[in-house]
Amino acid sequence: MFLMSKSAVILCGLFTILFISLTNGEDSRPPNVVIVFTDDQGYGDVGVFGAEGYETPHLDKMAAEGRTFTRWYAAQAVCSASRTGLLTGCYPNRLGMHGALGPGSAHGLNPEETTLPEVFKSKGYATGMFGKWHLGDHEKFLPLNHGFDEYFGIPYSNDMWPMHPTAKHFPPLPLIDGNDWLRHADEKDQKMMTTWLTTKAVDFINRNRENPFFLYVPHPQPHVPLYVSDRFAGTTEHGIYGDVIAEIDWSVGEILNAISTNGLDEDTLVIFTSDNGPWLSYGTHAGSSGPLREGKGTSWEGGYREPCIMRWPGTIPAGTVTDTPAMNIDLLPTLANLIEAELPERKIDGLDVWPIISGEEGAENPHDAYWIYYKKNELQAVMSGDWKLILPHTYRTLGGREGTSDGLPIKYENLKSGLELYDLSKDIGESNNLAGSMPEKVADLMKHAEAARAELGDNLVKREGSGSREPGRLTEEERLALEKKHWPDGKKK
Repeated sequence: MFLMSKSAVILCGLFTILFISLTNGEDSRPPNVVIVFTDDQGYGDVGVFGAEGYETPHLDKMAAEGRTFTRWYAAQAVCSASRTGLLTGCYPNRLGMHGALGPGSAHGLNPEETTLPEVFKSKGYATGMFGKWHLGDHEKFLPLNHGFDEYFGIPYSNDMWPMHPTAKHFPPLPLIDGNDWLRHADEKDQKMMTTWLTTKAVDFINRNRENPFFLYVPHPQPHVPLYVSDRFAGTTEHGIYGDVIAEIDWSVGEILNAISTNGLDEDTLVIFTSDNGPWLSYGTHAGSSGPLREGKGTSWEGGYREPCIMRWPGTIPAGTVTDTPAMNIDLLPTLANLIEAELPERKIDGLDVWPIISGEEGAENPHDAYWIYYKKNELQAVMSGDWKLILPHTYRTLGGREGTSDGLPIKYENLKSGLELYDLSKDIGESNNLAGSMPEKVADLMKHAEAARAELGDNLVKREGSGSREPGRLTEEERLALEKKHWPDGKKK
């Protein structure tokens, strides 16, 4: 019988270990991540969430192949603040980012903060963004200075340009490539925007199929004014809003097809969600919050609970649904841990919710509570598990009135809430106030409100927090240069 020497056995073992190591290296390619983020799309504006008058076959297929989240939340119910939470893992008011920044804003997302693309770049990822930014329009605040390799899109909301009847005082809307202002976007550009962003996203996937990549596609639609390409105009029974959603659904389909065509299905996590609820005052040009109360600009569920679907074949269980809550602030720590990247040095608020996303049996939300802020640092609610405590504040409502069909808003009325308690597991529409009958539960949730006030403050009770940080700010010279860029004729209104 042939006997191997001791040295031969050791050498053979080393080759075996090397082979296994190389094989495992091929199998453990870092996952690509794609986030498709829409603007003002309501909870009820996707087929699997109950959309009516139009279909979303690609999103529905994505849900059948992935996981649907019925309690996924934005960080706040308005544009800039919501995007801050998504990209930094922080409550936006921690970073001094409130509301929706307008053209020529003297502040923006502080370049000292760590963003999702910077987390991915730390692990060698290619990073691309195509769409609406809205975290400051000066060059020092734009995407290329926050970790993105590529950027094409618009710097703020779709209605912030003078062609929109409610925005006559705004400058022309810039179309930006990288840090370069290409030209002012006109109506033809607006109609083609969803198509262009989709084409650029697909091209980015094709060019980076051999490398791990992070792709962020924040569509400017369906934020008013609504624009849709000729290809999709008039194709649904729900007017232009339905047509816009149909085109966004097509866009998702094109991105998923590019992933599949490049053989990347099992290597790519795709996330679809929105920044805040529907802008209800715009009537038929707004979406639907479905069974939820109110919409954009409020701390009721319709303001910041979003449709959310995630797909990763072979990793996320197909055709599953979860009602365990999670929030956009949780994505940064979750994805950082997923790709074995370091967390930011500065304090963040999100926590790893991968067990919820991956469908781990018995997975629970790791937060004691979520803090719900709005306006300029008003703590309007806290949420712990199924329980939500509304704190006294003024909110806007249509009071049951319906908007018009001409694309123009009707006026809200302002109402004052009381101290109100809701069990979201039984009362998704927040209609049955239990505060009077459950004082102990109210007291428990008030402890979370006090923790929020101590950390981040609360303008409603004139409290300052100890954990807030400053946004990035322009020097006077930078501010004037930006103003001149927007209004070269010096006619700022």
